[in-house]
Amino acid sequence: MGGVHGVCYGVVGDNLPSRADVVQLCKSNNIQSMRIYFPDQAALAALRGSGIAVILDVGGVDAVRALAGSASVAADWVQANVQAYQRDVLIRYIAVGNEVGPGDGAAALLLPAMRNVHAALVSAGLDGSIKVSTAVKMDAFADTFPPSRGAFAQGYMADVARFLADTGAPLLANVYPYFAYRDDPRNISLEFASFRPGAATVTDGGNGLAYTNLLDAMVDAIYAALEKAGAPGVQVVVSESGWPSAGGFAASVDNARQYNQGVIDHVRQGTPRRPGLLETYVFAMFNENQKTGDEIERHFGLFNPDKTPVYPINFPN
Repeated sequence: MGGVHGVCYGVVGDNLPSRADVVQLCKSNNIQSMRIYFPDQAALAALRGSGIAVILDVGGVDAVRALAGSASVAADWVQANVQAYQRDVLIRYIAVGNEVGPGDGAAALLLPAMRNVHAALVSAGLDGSIKVSTAVKMDAFADTFPPSRGAFAQGYMADVARFLADTGAPLLANVYPYFAYRDDPRNISLEFASFRPGAATVTDGGNGLAYTNLLDAMVDAIYAALEKAGAPGVQVVVSESGWPSAGGFAASVDNARQYNQGVIDHVRQGTPRRPGLLETYVFAMFNENQKTGDEIERHFGLFNPDKTPVYPINFPN
């Protein structure tokens, strides 16, 4: 069983180290889990025998569409990308889509694709150890503050949640207090957003739970949505969370270090609504120089491409 300290391994750069070097960098820093965003055969080969647990994404919307359309495509995908590595790569979750939304046809695609991949795992005898989910962003939820008011924004997500409940899978969620703070600094303090000491405690009037950081509040809004959808037993795995070290508003080395170390140190506490373990994957392993969008997108890395840390970070045992 891999650990709770994960990192997202993106490869949108032209100067990144080899897959084998990345696995060794994870092991030397006690990074126990990794998310990869497509069936990267070189990365999967490098992970053989490493003991590092993996979230394996199927790829983009086109991959989700293909899996939704054909059970045989899903069976072939599982055979090529899961069964081929099952003996010595610890694949924990398969993410069918990353932030697939209504504009991508999510209502028609997500559940059929997840069902087909799950059925292929059942046929291969792997459904007990590998769970099928999808990674959502916070716009999948409505009315998230206070957390007890959290609900799904789209009706199809309730069906997804019940599928997760039926199969014993978690919901993967990309949770970024940084963007919430950037978009509303008047009402959200830097201390509350970034795990700094001295943040004012926020009490949820709906249930009296007290919050000292924004990540907990956002995750508990997801738990509230799951409960309202009839899936109270589904766990949340934070499949991405991070803070940029340069390139925009509040993007500094100090803020990034404070937030990411705070996340890493916090995972064993869980949230006020769900104390215990909060499995979390920090985004991202490297600064990726070919990412598009705002400048900050190229500055989420814990490490530079030469494998030196962007700032000191410690993954405890």
